[in-house]
Amino acid sequence: MYPITYEADPVLEGRNRLTTFFRGIVAIPWQIVQSLYGLVATIAVLITWFAIVFTGRYPDGLYDFNAGFLRMSTRVNSFYYLLTDGWPPFGGEEAPNYPIRVGVAPPLDKYSRMKTFFRIIVGIPVYLLAIVQGLILAVCAIIAWFAILFTGKLPEGLFNPMRSATAYLTRASAYFMLMTEDWPPFSLEEGETAPAGQIPTESASREVQ
Repeated sequence: MYPITYEADPVLEGRNRLTTFFRGIVAIPWQIVQSLYGLVATIAVLITWFAIVFTGRYPDGLYDFNAGFLRMSTRVNSFYYLLTDGWPPFGGEEAPNYPIRVGVAPPLDKYSRMKTFFRIIVGIPVYLLAIVQGLILAVCAIIAWFAILFTGKLPEGLFNPMRSATAYLTRASAYFMLMTEDWPPFSLEEGETAPAGQIPTESASREVQ
């Protein structure tokens, strides 16, 4: 199983037309926090890059911080793109009862210095696919906006590609945040992983599948 998982509960009926209509406005407070959080996370990733290149290890504190940003930003993006009507938490803590969940496995015992050093280059295919997935998500979200306003429902035919696109974008973000070394899979592969910060002895040295 890929070390970053994405789950979205399919709430298709009884969608809130009012908050859907004003989604671009009501999401602003979360997006402001996301931007500030992301600024610090960017600095944390830069520090991590040097740490892995020189030591081969991902500092635990930075890993937990970046995992928190990944969870928070994914929930905000899922809310903004109409995958859920639930107000997302402002922080990056685990939220098992929230309809959008991101599973983050513990860090590896050792990371490849070479893969980290050339991440921007070897990650070009991931970046290009992320652009495609982002376009799919945006187009589906626009159609979903009209569908919810007129019917109060989110068609499953829109929800599934939106969920898959968001799952890929979440994993791509984790890849460029150096949290994993393998390219994100195309399949959704939903499921739970141990939250960051809880590092079982038997899992700490596992290899990415």
